Amino acid sequence: MSTVEHNVSPDLVRALDEKDREIERLKADLAAWEGAYERTGARDASFTTVSGVEVEPLYTPLDRPRPAPEEAAYYAERIGLPGEYPFTRGPYGTMYRTRLWTMRQFAGFGTAEETNERYHFLLKRGQTGLSVAFDFPTLMGYDSDHPRSLGEVGKCGVAISSLDDMETLFDGIPLDKVSVSMTINGPAIILFCFYVVAAERQGVSFSQLRGTVQNDILKEYQAQHAWVYPPEPALRLIEDMFEWASKEAPKYNPISISGYHIREAGSTAVQELAYTLKNGLEYVRRGVERGLDVDDFAPRLSFFWDVHNDFFEEIAKFRAARRIWARHLRDEFGAKNPESWRLRTHAQTAGVTLTAQQPENNIVRVAYQAMAAVLGGTQSLHTNSMDETLALPTERAVQVALRTQQILAYETGVPNTIDPLAGSYYVEALTDQMEAEAERIFAEIDKLGGVVPGIEVGYFQREIARSAFRQQLEIERGERTIVGVNDFTVEGEELQIPLLKITEEAELRQRERMAAMRQRRDQAQVDAALEHLKQVARTTENVVPAMLDAVRAYATLYEIRAAMEEVFGAYQEPVFF
Repeated sequence: MSTVEHNVSPDLVRALDEKDREIERLKADLAAWEGAYERTGARDASFTTVSGVEVEPLYTPLDRPRPAPEEAAYYAERIGLPGEYPFTRGPYGTMYRTRLWTMRQFAGFGTAEETNERYHFLLKRGQTGLSVAFDFPTLMGYDSDHPRSLGEVGKCGVAISSLDDMETLFDGIPLDKVSVSMTINGPAIILFCFYVVAAERQGVSFSQLRGTVQNDILKEYQAQHAWVYPPEPALRLIEDMFEWASKEAPKYNPISISGYHIREAGSTAVQELAYTLKNGLEYVRRGVERGLDVDDFAPRLSFFWDVHNDFFEEIAKFRAARRIWARHLRDEFGAKNPESWRLRTHAQTAGVTLTAQQPENNIVRVAYQAMAAVLGGTQSLHTNSMDETLALPTERAVQVALRTQQILAYETGVPNTIDPLAGSYYVEALTDQMEAEAERIFAEIDKLGGVVPGIEVGYFQREIARSAFRQQLEIERGERTIVGVNDFTVEGEELQIPLLKITEEAELRQRERMAAMRQRRDQAQVDAALEHLKQVARTTENVVPAMLDAVRAYATLYEIRAAMEEVFGAYQEPVFF
C-alpha cells in the first residue's frame, strides 16, 4: 500500500463513497421510472427530430459525460422525475408523449344558440375541450331580463340565465364525451347546477362529467371583483361543492384556483404564484375543517395560470408551483395520496399583453406564450385570438389561435421530450428563486392572520395595484418596449382586420326566450323549490341537492342568487385607497 493511500482519512473515504452513492441512487431511480414508462406502451411510438434523430423521453444529469455527484444529489432533491414528488418536471410520468395538453378556446357570445354554433365549429376543427365565456350579467348573477343587464346581454360572452339556456348551449354536444370548463365565480355554484342538470337531461350520469368550474372566490375579492356574497358564506358554498362533487362527480374539478386574473390585474409573476397557491391552501384548510378527508377532495383541485411575455420566468413559475403545492399538501396537510400532491394546470395566454395597435403582432405574442406554457408542463391551454383586445374574436381569428396550438403540438418537436429545459442554470435558478420568494410572501400573509384577513385589510389589492402602477410607468417612460405601442410604430396606420359585432338583437331574442320559458314553467314548483333552498341555506346542510331541484324547476340565475342573498347578504368592498 502506498504512503498516499495510508494518509487518506476515513472521513474523506466516506465522503467519496457517499458521492458515488448519489450517482448510483439516481441511476436506480431513473431505471425505476423507465420501467414504469415502458409499461405505459409509450415507447412503441417513434419520436425523432426533423432530421431523423431519435429523441429520448427524458434527459437527466446521467446524459452528461461525467455527472458530478453534487449535481445528482441536487437533481434528486429539487428536480426529480416526471410524475413523482416533488413534480418539478411535470405532474405525470409520460407527459405529452402519451397525451397532449387539452386544446381549448374560450368561447361565448350573444345567445346560447349562437355560441352553440361556435362550439360545433371549434370541435370540427380539432378542439378537444370547451371553455365557456359568460357575459357580464351572468358573471354577476343577473338574468338577461333584469334591469341591471340592459345593454350588456351577450356582449362579452354568452348569456345563460336558466337551465333552458344551458340545454341550448350544449345541444348536440355529448357531455359524457367533451370536457367543459366554465369561467364563473360569484354565482359559480348556480351555473354548475345548470350544467349538471343539462347533462342529466342528456342521460349522462354525474360520474361521467369531466371539466372544471372556476369557482375561485378569493381571487375575486383580491383582483377581479365579480362577487355576490360575503367571504364566509361564499366559502361555505365552495365547501358544499367540494363535498358533493367528491361523492357524485368524482371526475369533475369543482374549483380552478386562478392566478390568471391576479396577473391580469397587474401583479408580478411571483405574486401570482404566491397569492394563488396561498388561496389554494386556504381552500384545502377549509375543506379539512369541514370534516372532509384531504385525499377525498384535493385530487380534484386544479389551477389556472396566466402566461405572460417573459418566456423563462413563466416556465419557472409552473415548475415552482408544482414543487410548492406538493410539499405543502404532503407536509402541512398530511395528504397520503400522491394525487393530492399533484398540481394540475390550465393556462391561458395573457390577455393583458394583447394590443389594439398592430393586432397581428398578437399572433406572435400568443405563440411564444403558448410555448412557455407547454415547456412549463400545462395540462390544458387556451390561446387568445389576435382581435380580443378590440372585440370578441371572429371565427377566423379563433381558428388561427387554435392552429397556433396545433403547430406547437405537431410541428415543433417541443412535446417529444419531457421538461427539456431541466438543468438549465437559468431556469433552475429562477425556479428556486420564485419558490423562495413565494414562501416569503406566505409568511407575510400568515402574519396578517391568513387570506381572508388579508383581503379585509386590503393587503392583496394594494400590492397588486403597486405592481400594476410600476409596470405602466415603465411602459410610459419607454423603459419597457411594447412593439407597435411605444416603439416600432407606423404613423397613420389603420386597422386592417375584421371585427365581430354583437348587436342589440341578441338581447331582444334572449328576453323573448326568457319570457317564453317563464310562461312554460310551473311557478308554484319554482316558488316551493326556492323556499326550500333558503331553508337549507340557513342550516349547515349541503345546498347542492336543493339547488339542483330549483334548477330542475327552471328557477332562473337571479332568482336563485336572490334567494340565497336573503340568507347570506351581499358583499360590499371596503375602501382601501
